[in-house]
Amino acid sequence: MRPTGSRLARCPARLQRIYSCNKRGAPLRARATEQEQSVNAADDSPRQPPAGLEEILIRADELDWRPKSLAGVHEKMLWRNEATGASVALIKIDKGAGIPEPHAHDSNQMMYCLQGRYEYLPTGLVLTAGSFYCNPKGMVHGPTVAHEDTVIVEFYDGPHYPTMPSWYSDEQDAR
Repeated sequence: MRPTGSRLARCPARLQRIYSCNKRGAPLRARATEQEQSVNAADDSPRQPPAGLEEILIRADELDWRPKSLAGVHEKMLWRNEATGASVALIKIDKGAGIPEPHAHDSNQMMYCLQGRYEYLPTGLVLTAGSFYCNPKGMVHGPTVAHEDTVIVEFYDGPHYPTMPSWYSDEQDAR
């Protein structure tokens, strides 16, 4: 006889054990199947993050903006995986500044606009506060211009550029 009611309902299905019970439904003994023992053992062990990841908390408002070698563009690097090139950064583009040439990235680029107005000139696509933009790996885009002071959160899931763009003079700016 298996327990019923709230005692069984409190336990997720994948963790429920096979019970032997008395007439009142109280467990006499519990025995887990081999598969359940394996699942339970895994669930009881401490969780380890994937290699290269760790739990972090950064107060971005306490970081200084680092000017990039392209005038009017600044960054606050929040996270970078040195092994893969993936990163998350705050990017500030001053009014009138932008990327001067068409280009493509060596990974997927995603951006979330926090403030401002940032335009991709050939297509007329404009990011404003609350806009999310995804540019697939290898897709040519740009040039761009900020019509207002703009701040975006920029995500790359791998390396940024296949080669350093001509508008940067510092390799750190293209990572």
